[in-house]
Amino acid sequence: MTDDADWKAKLTPEQYRVLREKGTERPFSGALLNSKHDGKFACSACGNQLFSSDTKFDSGTGWPSFEDALPGAVAYNHDVSHGMERTEVTCAKCGSHLGHVFDDGPGATGKRYCINSVCLKEDAK
Repeated sequence: MTDDADWKAKLTPEQYRVLREKGTERPFSGALLNSKHDGKFACSACGNQLFSSDTKFDSGTGWPSFEDALPGAVAYNHDVSHGMERTEVTCAKCGSHLGHVFDDGPGATGKRYCINSVCLKEDAK
C-alpha cells in the first residue's frame, strides 16, 4: 500500500497521524500501555510482527516499552525533529512510524523501545 488515500481509508485518523505523519499519542493515553497480552505485537498498518510480549516492560514513561524488537522487524532512522537527536523506529515492512528507541532500558540490550499504542495491535502467540 503506497497511496495516501489507501492509508487514510485503512487507518483511523489517530493511527494515520502517528503512523504516516510521524505523530505521537499523549503519554498514558494509549490502550496498550498496561496490556498483559501474551504473544506478539504487530504493526497496525500492515500486520508485520514487531515485538514479543516477553520483552515488554513498564518504563513509567507513558508509552508501551520493549527491550528489543523481533529480528528484522523494524528499521532505524536518525531523527533531529523537536530540537532533539533521537533514533526513530519504523516498521521494516511498510515504513510506518512506530516511536523511538533509547539507550536507557533494562536488561541485556540496554534499550527502551518507546512505541505508540495506536501503532500496535495484539497478535496471536
